[in-house]
Amino acid sequence: MMSQSNFPKKLNLGSGQFPREGFLNVDFSHLANPDLIMDLNDPKNMQVLPSGHFELIVLDHVLEHLGDTFGIMKQIHRLLQPGGVVEIRVPHFSRGFMHPEHQRGFDVTFPEYMNPRFKGGYIGVPFRPVSVKLEYIIRFDMKAPYVGKIQLIILKIMNKVLTWSANLNTNICSRFWCFWVGGFEQVEFILKKPK
Repeated sequence: MMSQSNFPKKLNLGSGQFPREGFLNVDFSHLANPDLIMDLNDPKNMQVLPSGHFELIVLDHVLEHLGDTFGIMKQIHRLLQPGGVVEIRVPHFSRGFMHPEHQRGFDVTFPEYMNPRFKGGYIGVPFRPVSVKLEYIIRFDMKAPYVGKIQLIILKIMNKVLTWSANLNTNICSRFWCFWVGGFEQVEFILKKPK
């Protein structure tokens, strides 16, 4: 394991088969060949990482697999330097339980739990939402083998139209019409730690 003083300023938690260049790639499986092996199911394991060190932390389809979501968010807050950013991509609840290992789906209101003004739900670590974005379809490479060329073109057009429409007002989409179109595959949160 590299020493903490040599850690990059960017952290990719749950890197899996998608390591990122210039990041400290962390995963629980040695098969992913991460820079650091760590089981994120216990947020206490993250104590080995230095406080206030990272400028960017990425969790790309990881948080839905973990049991203690708020414990992880508290650790991320500790790890980020003031003004640091966390990028989180997770399944929207309308499609979040399609994978047998998913423990939950997420709603666009997730950042409210990191808002000190959220009475009765604030988890004690502040983050400011920079953006919240819904995505109708992700990973066309995984869909291509199961549909024809014309169907793939239609899906890409539907994705553009429905993603654009949903992001006009993510709250209205998430609350009222997401199920009318078969659900949204992803919600992305960009959150910033206050300075």
